[in-house]
Amino acid sequence: MLCCLNPDCPQPQNPEQIIHCQSCGALLIPLLRGHYRITQVLSDEGGFGRTYLAKDIDKLNERCVVKQLAPKVQGTWALKKAIESFQQEAQRLQELGKNSQIPTLLAYFEEDNYLYLVQEFIDGQTLLKDLRQQGIYHEAKIRQGLLDLLPVLKFIHERGVIHRDIKPQNIMRRQSDGKLVLIDFGASKQLSATVRTKPGTTIGTRGYSPLEQLQDGEAHPASDLFSLGATCFHLMSGVSPGTLWAENGYSWVTSWQLYLKCSISADLAKVFDKLLKKDINERYQSADEVLKDLEPRPPSPQPPRLKNRLLAGAGIVLLGFGGFCYINNFEILNLIAQNNFLMKTLNGHSNVVTSVAVSSIPPDSPLYKGGLGGIVASGSFDTTLKLWNLSTRKEIFTLEGNAGSVYSVATSPDGRTVASGNGDKTIKLWNLFTGQQIYTLYGHSSSVESVAISPDSKMLASGSFDGSIKLWDLPSGREIATLKEHSAAVKSVAFSPDGQILASGSEDNTIKLWNLKNKQLIRTLKGHSQPIRSVAISPIRSDLRSLGGRLGGILASSSADDTIKLWDLGTGQEIYTFKGHSFSVNSVAFTSDGKTLASGSSDHTIKLWDVATKREILTLRGHSKEVTSVAFSPDNNTLVSGCTDGTINLWRVVR
Repeated sequence: MLCCLNPDCPQPQNPEQIIHCQSCGALLIPLLRGHYRITQVLSDEGGFGRTYLAKDIDKLNERCVVKQLAPKVQGTWALKKAIESFQQEAQRLQELGKNSQIPTLLAYFEEDNYLYLVQEFIDGQTLLKDLRQQGIYHEAKIRQGLLDLLPVLKFIHERGVIHRDIKPQNIMRRQSDGKLVLIDFGASKQLSATVRTKPGTTIGTRGYSPLEQLQDGEAHPASDLFSLGATCFHLMSGVSPGTLWAENGYSWVTSWQLYLKCSISADLAKVFDKLLKKDINERYQSADEVLKDLEPRPPSPQPPRLKNRLLAGAGIVLLGFGGFCYINNFEILNLIAQNNFLMKTLNGHSNVVTSVAVSSIPPDSPLYKGGLGGIVASGSFDTTLKLWNLSTRKEIFTLEGNAGSVYSVATSPDGRTVASGNGDKTIKLWNLFTGQQIYTLYGHSSSVESVAISPDSKMLASGSFDGSIKLWDLPSGREIATLKEHSAAVKSVAFSPDGQILASGSEDNTIKLWNLKNKQLIRTLKGHSQPIRSVAISPIRSDLRSLGGRLGGILASSSADDTIKLWDLGTGQEIYTFKGHSFSVNSVAFTSDGKTLASGSSDHTIKLWDVATKREILTLRGHSKEVTSVAFSPDNNTLVSGCTDGTINLWRVVR
């Protein structure tokens, strides 16, 4: 197809090999400036021209973006400002385009009385479109976005540039690596002591731009930081700051948490309180200041008695690849000190690993080799689900049929099926042997945040951001029931060992227990002060009668309040609270015998706890960012963990 370059053409698409536009009659230009073939309109700039997708024939038809300036404005001053804005966007791209998260300027020229700017094509979509498709962002995704964008702001501010129009429409998520790219530098300005505009001129977007920018025409690095905070608020709440600004001015910045559909951790709330300060002097002044406050607090020093407990016979000891179970106490302590228990890091995902699960390999599987190893399933914001061989530590399949981010994965106990809960509101079922898709399950009205498969591999439970839980017949894919009692997103679901009870943890700070025979609510567990991130249920153990679990095991729950709680599944009574993590605890998992509990946290660590003695065994450090998910292998010899940096760690557990 060939695109007409008349900015007023109502239907600019034309077939090849014609001379005049079929819609407006304008002469078609096959190659702009001799080597840009314009193929389609990407956006209309509302009276200032259009943005087109093009192919550069001199670079093997590499895609690029062509912006056209054709302003329909009255008056010399308005026209001058439009041209100036267009020119400064080209100048900013030329100055800053060496940063991989800012589009590169490829050309800037005039042709047929129009100005053109050619820039690198970013294959991806804006965060506004992402929000509309995937639903609101949760804490881990917001943190990752801040950690991705703040270095870009630091880069431009250190070079004296203020963007002045940061909002979801001007940030793109690149498909190839999931990185965020800052676009549209048309409103940007070189910083002297203060950036000022002509009195009465508004630069920026109402709601996203701070008071000093809209009222006084001033802009500073702190102004961009306010806009970043407002952008993140929009992504977390689904509420446009522009709408709130139109109704209440800047009063919303003092009550922004009231608009969130799910709460966030106290430390992140403090960051946004400071980003959104109305008074610029009370706001963060640099990206570095924000990054510093986003860093996890250092973990509490290990009490001396911990080493004694380890020497006295802790439940498990972790050894590195090729290690041995040492008898000498000094060697054990030295091994722990060196953190030599990380066997392997699996790299392959290009974005946050949201969930991991481990399955046994059935004897009739082509991967079966005497029952050794297992299969690791991992889901990611990069929209893929990957399967890995636990023995060889090699990738088996990449399953790419998910239209949105993969929020959760679960494997069936019989080792034949893997399920993924997705941002496009669906659940997909896959054959673990072949990697082929079995079913796509539809029914939720928002993203599917959690999935679990029953012990007999016949039922699937799914929890959604819409607050509902659905039960499905796994062999047929038929919906069985919908459970609606939570008032916010359901973050985690877990079956009891006998398959009679389902536990669900929600952003409403509660855990609910459900009777799967009559599909009725049994009770609601309250005790956490922040949203629930994960729930897990242990097997019944005779030696844990004193701890509870007489009617179905012990329930563990983790929360954004940095704690883990143990509950008696039979009575609903709280048994104990583990405190040791310094940030949100995102995932918990029991070993198959119920003796040990693992927890993964946003403080970058994994902790192992002895359930009977209610003591911390040790802390695993090896991830560079937030730990999102943990799971034990069926033989309890390996712990698998996923991280927001896109990696999966395998840890050896020797019992």
